[in-house]
Amino acid sequence: MVIIEVMCMKRFKSTKIASFLGIFFNLLLFIFKLIVSMLTSSQSMMADAINSLGDILSSLMTWIGNKIASKPKDDDHNLGHGKAEYIYSLFISGIIMMMAITLIKDSFFSLFSPTQYHFSIWLIIVCLITIFTKLALYFYVHHLSKNLNSLLLKANAKDHLYDSFITCINLGAILLTQYGIYLIDSIAGIFIALWIFYQGFKICKESYDVLMDKTMNPKKRNEVLKIIKKYPEVKRMSHFVAIPVGYQYQISFTIYVDGNLSTYQSHKIANQIEQELKKLSEIYSVIIHVNPI
Repeated sequence: MVIIEVMCMKRFKSTKIASFLGIFFNLLLFIFKLIVSMLTSSQSMMADAINSLGDILSSLMTWIGNKIASKPKDDDHNLGHGKAEYIYSLFISGIIMMMAITLIKDSFFSLFSPTQYHFSIWLIIVCLITIFTKLALYFYVHHLSKNLNSLLLKANAKDHLYDSFITCINLGAILLTQYGIYLIDSIAGIFIALWIFYQGFKICKESYDVLMDKTMNPKKRNEVLKIIKKYPEVKRMSHFVAIPVGYQYQISFTIYVDGNLSTYQSHKIANQIEQELKKLSEIYSVIIHVNPI
């Protein structure tokens, strides 16, 4: 129990640091991009700035979700507080999608007035700073996610990596404007805005699925079943149910064992299965019913 508590504290502290770093650097990038986009009237840079704003909200939700999810269960919340993260995320996804729609509209109208664009060397500098920063954050958070086997940090790391790709597209559009292809700035702005909308929709769907108690995916379910099948004493298994608790699951199922086994022996088998299943990072709690066969 002490080891588990130490691991939980380590996960909480590491996720907290990763979230704060994401918020701090994304805030700086957002300010730089916003200023440069306003000075140059670059739609692609403005879209990139909004993308950074979405990243700030995403990192903030990672921190809040981690903080709330780390609270132990109590009399009023028997399954803990994990779902609070997804309630916040649902609201945030709505804001992100609304910002993306506004950005798509502005970028589309700018297609008909491309002469407003003014090139500045700061457009390239900000892109290069963003790419370097995002890749550094990706490698750091990805390393943490592997060490802690954290799904939350893994998703956060991917977000940093994808952002570096988006800024590469922005950089390409900026360089092409030097050849007089000004329309590419607005087209890149539309593309990035569509990407932001897609990311917001993904967050919305993921949050909705958890809040609606969607069961675990087949891959995770097969991992659980593989462990159960390792025990030859288990003749059959039925009534498998997986209920999401934040990013983890409470699972329950019935196992059938030899009716000649004593109550102690049959429950010892169930206890061994439970302890092994709890080693999976996706499992919050395990309920096993034992029936004779």
